[in-house]
Amino acid sequence: MARILIVAEHDGSTLNPAVAKCVSCAAAIDGAEIDIAVLAASTADIAAQAAEISSVGRVVTVERAENENPVAAILAPQVAELAADYTHVFGPSTTFGKDLMPRVAALLGVNQVSDIMSVEGSHTFTRPVYAGNAVVTVEAPADARLVATVRVASWQAAPNGNSAPVEAHECAASLPSHTRFVELAAAANDRPDLQIAAKVVAGGRAFGSAEKFEMLYELADALGAGVGASRAAVDAGYCANDMQIGQTGKIIAPDLYIAIGISGAIQHMTGIKDAGTIVAINKDEEAPIFEVADFALVGDLFDIVPELTAALS
Repeated sequence: MARILIVAEHDGSTLNPAVAKCVSCAAAIDGAEIDIAVLAASTADIAAQAAEISSVGRVVTVERAENENPVAAILAPQVAELAADYTHVFGPSTTFGKDLMPRVAALLGVNQVSDIMSVEGSHTFTRPVYAGNAVVTVEAPADARLVATVRVASWQAAPNGNSAPVEAHECAASLPSHTRFVELAAAANDRPDLQIAAKVVAGGRAFGSAEKFEMLYELADALGAGVGASRAAVDAGYCANDMQIGQTGKIIAPDLYIAIGISGAIQHMTGIKDAGTIVAINKDEEAPIFEVADFALVGDLFDIVPELTAALS
């Protein structure tokens, strides 16, 4: 029987919705027992949220002052210690998970399975390759502990409605002294996280400048949407790097994705192929993005975006 430990991503007080998507993935393995590990300086609030997720059998907490900030080098030895009681260790394929899980795999002496899209068996999964243009089936050794990241864009979040027990674990793992948290330098942003947002609007190089890109934020505010960008827009300096969507940016799966002034390079398409409804606005009627769009609007974005914003406000 598979015993699966999911490492919880959180911000110190709120559980990341990606965790519930990892639970859905784990629950797809027949007969799996699923626990969630919460590592933090104070775990009570986060553990309570994790305990509500359906299919979770237990929440295991590790409280240490060193866990005040999510430093992968500090968390990995603790997760590796917890993993002794499990056959599988899952984490989300987010920035957090991509930093942490390879370290856990290395400490356990196993290879990692990345970006699980679907479950074919307890040790057999599908995952994307070639920038998402192909999907392969991989089988991990059944006689070794399995460490994996879950492609959260491919899974629906498990619902709440549970009341799993919470158990504290006294972690004896030795932590490295060569890595320590110094500071977090992040832009203030009260908009939805791109990787969990239900609605996303994104802009491309066609906006022409960072100043003109500002109109995209007004549209996003009217919709209650997250804001993203193509690599071309990011490279041109219109917005921050963490807004980039695509192969070298973020993989998203919103219910509604509005691409404005984005031509649809293959690297960008990789990041949006799991989106529900795609709306494309571009003055070039031959733009590749129209091939995947559910709704296409050919026209000047400098006319359309203000009109759309006004209609929604």
